[in-house]
Amino acid sequence: MAKNKFHDGPGPSQRQLRVGETIRRALSDVLARGDVHDPELNRMSITVGEVRTSPDLRVATAYVLPLGGKGKDEVLKLLARNKGELRHAISKKLTLKYAPDLRFRLDETFDRMDDVRRMLSQDDVRRDLDPSDPEE
Repeated sequence: MAKNKFHDGPGPSQRQLRVGETIRRALSDVLARGDVHDPELNRMSITVGEVRTSPDLRVATAYVLPLGGKGKDEVLKLLARNKGELRHAISKKLTLKYAPDLRFRLDETFDRMDDVRRMLSQDDVRRDLDPSDPEE
C-alpha cells in the first residue's frame, strides 16, 4: 500500500473516519431498533458517540454510554456478550470486504466536558480569562 505523502501524522485517514462514522450509524440503528436477541440489551438506551477503526479497518472500537450514565459496566458486559450478533447485524449495512471486530469502551467525552466547565467556572480561571483585566 502506498503511503500518503500528505498524511504523515498519527491521526486517522479520511477512509478510517468515513468507515468509523458509517459503523457508528449502523450500530446506533441496530441498538435503537432492538435487532439483537438479548432482552437485557434491548431494554437499555445506548448512545454510540464515536467509532474509531484501525488502519486496516479490521478492528472498530465503539465509544458508548448508556442513557443517563447509569449501568456503565453492565452495558459493556452486554455489548461484549452480544458482539458476534452485533457484528453480523452491522456487516449487512456495510460494504466492506471484512466485517470489523467490535470492541467497546466507555465514552468519557461528557465527563471531560463537565471537568472543563467546572475548571472554567472557578474564580481564578475566570479572572485570568477576563479581557478587561486592568493589569494588562
